Amino acid sequence: MLKGSMPALVTPFKDGAVDLDTLKKLVDWHVDQGSHGLVPVGTTGESPTLSHEEHELVVETVVKAVAGRIPVVAGAGSNNTAESLRLMEHAKSVGADAALVVTPYYNKPTQAGLIAHFTALHDACDLPIVIYNIPGRSVVDMSPATMGELAKLPRIIGVKDATGDLARVCAQRMTCGKDFLQISGEDATAHGFNAQGGIGCISVTANVAPALCSQLQTACLQGDYKTALDIQDRLMPLHQAIFTEPGLVGVKYAMSTLGLCNPDVRLPLTPLTDATKAKIKAALVHAGLAA
Repeated sequence: MLKGSMPALVTPFKDGAVDLDTLKKLVDWHVDQGSHGLVPVGTTGESPTLSHEEHELVVETVVKAVAGRIPVVAGAGSNNTAESLRLMEHAKSVGADAALVVTPYYNKPTQAGLIAHFTALHDACDLPIVIYNIPGRSVVDMSPATMGELAKLPRIIGVKDATGDLARVCAQRMTCGKDFLQISGEDATAHGFNAQGGIGCISVTANVAPALCSQLQTACLQGDYKTALDIQDRLMPLHQAIFTEPGLVGVKYAMSTLGLCNPDVRLPLTPLTDATKAKIKAALVHAGLAA
């Protein structure tokens, strides 16, 4: 079962190309740091600016590097159902454990369209699906009722919920059942999300603070919310600083200050301002990750 802290893995670049050597090192580091799973080529993995070939290469590289030690949930979302299916089929062929499929962006499908999209993917490929509901990016919000309909399908196993609405967890427990995996997609509310019935977080901050994020999630799973809150207090300035500008840019910069990867991103994203860099450096100190 998917649970705990699952970094939404960055895709490192070097001289404009995907840096596979650094990617493999990051995988080993995350396993050593206690991450409970990895999620390559989501938005944080810069899927919008990767070519199809790069997308598939990153998924295959991560699966091979993980070598079965922790689950891999491969990003396979698109606003084109046929393209999403192709990404799912590739992820299955290389051994991913599940697919993360975002609600189709830009097209703005109706709730009926969402049901048709996810049902078509479910029926055409037997890889388990985690729905990614992020209305702030996709401009469509999957309702709890719609999710409840999709949860009846055996291979639609859970949701990465980035609505930021903690009441959604309870509403979705009512429509989807208690066994439906509810995973936070927002670092700042992950502690509260778990208290409402969540079982983990697909995290941006975990790229740079995997041990702390893992410890927080483990404490929540054990019902020790006091310990988890103490860790969240250490991490909260970092959550906020990373998302001052686009989160993947912030977390890549944070990682670069610790020597984990280059800060490079692809256009239309641009490097951080000096003010945001200073906030991130201060937050790393607050979290005990830098001196």
